[in-house]
Amino acid sequence: MTIIPSIRRASLVVGIALGIALSVSPMASAQTEQAQARPLPIDEVRMFTEALDRIRMAYVEEIDDKTLLEHAIRGMLAGLDPHSAYMAGSDYDALQETTTGEFGGLGIEVGREDGYIKVISPIDDTPADRAGIEAGDLIIQIDGHPLRQLTPEEAANMMRGEPGTEVTVTISRSGMEPFDLTIVREVISIASVRSMMLEPGYAYVRISQFRVNTGEEMEKEIAELYEEHGNLKGMVLDLRNNPGGVLQSSVRVVDSFVDQGRIVYTEGRLEGNDMEFSATLNTIAPEIPLVVLINNGSASASEIVAGALQDHGRAIIMGTQSFGKGSVQTVLPLDDSRAIKLTTSLYFTPSGRSIQAQGITPDIIVDDAFVTRRSRSFIQANEASLPGRLANGNGVEEVNSQEEMTEALISAEEVLVTDYPLNEALNVLKGINAFKPAQRNASGSFAQRTDF
Repeated sequence: MTIIPSIRRASLVVGIALGIALSVSPMASAQTEQAQARPLPIDEVRMFTEALDRIRMAYVEEIDDKTLLEHAIRGMLAGLDPHSAYMAGSDYDALQETTTGEFGGLGIEVGREDGYIKVISPIDDTPADRAGIEAGDLIIQIDGHPLRQLTPEEAANMMRGEPGTEVTVTISRSGMEPFDLTIVREVISIASVRSMMLEPGYAYVRISQFRVNTGEEMEKEIAELYEEHGNLKGMVLDLRNNPGGVLQSSVRVVDSFVDQGRIVYTEGRLEGNDMEFSATLNTIAPEIPLVVLINNGSASASEIVAGALQDHGRAIIMGTQSFGKGSVQTVLPLDDSRAIKLTTSLYFTPSGRSIQAQGITPDIIVDDAFVTRRSRSFIQANEASLPGRLANGNGVEEVNSQEEMTEALISAEEVLVTDYPLNEALNVLKGINAFKPAQRNASGSFAQRTDF
């Protein structure tokens, strides 16, 4: 998850980003005070310098001190957790390039698992997504070079490059033999929010990642949906394969649906890392029934959104267990060309749950599935097709052919065939609305219920 302060904004990407930026000076001051209170262990420092000297003198090839020390820093960070890393040269340049939202690459978010590079999620409509790379895949080689023990940042640098050039990645996928995919790099320009209507009254909003302006983008999309389609009966918020991103954007997304209470808070060793974010009255959709879709590719900031809406009872969470990245990274520049990305705190949902290595458990578990529409070998008769039938007296035109019935249902059937979890989310929203008219208030009129 990324924290972006007002003085500095950045994100780290392969195709996308996770991880930076608190203001540096308060943290540096706190670290200095802490270092003064706890001196370095002399024996271990002597052992380190002894090891450094022996490598300098005895390694088969001559290696300069600067390179050795950079390897030492890289090793220290890599040994902490999968998300802490040392960035220098092109890695650090790439970090700053991605603030524009455009770069040459494949479009995937990666982490590290058992020494290999693991795909957290492909970004929607990018070369990696179109090539069929899936969340959970292991990338074991890039252009024939083994990746074992490489950091995600090093692998990212190998996959980045000039648009139009090719890169071959070797994929290891559960239940399959390793296979190669040759992918053409493109300029990755990320639109983080898109929307559409599933059926009259039911909207779909997809957030592919959390960039700096994602909250504003989503508010604009919802405002346009209201303007074009009037009041909405329900909304599906799709966070599947969303690897996360900027913390403040996830807070703003939750704030669009919740008008009071805590959204998320963080805890770290240093006082400056303890933060709390609460809802405001700037809520644009406080009552619309909401279903949130998540899966194993939903990580970090997307888990903040799902967890907060779940704790507030504001949405029904559907899908499969999320990724479980509950840590916050801060980028601390060392000079103009080098920095360390360091895990500095954990975040917690409003009720105090840590998502780290656990994830969000859906209220309703729905696995991916492919459903085949049954073909009709004959035309089914109904009352409306019978000659001399009686009129219904409702003032509504009878459905008098099977062809018309099929045409009316075809859009919903297409959703079922192509995206089973999404169709189930739509069914849940319809169920909520079907239940609402049964709730009467004291005066006998129908009341609308939003607590679900």
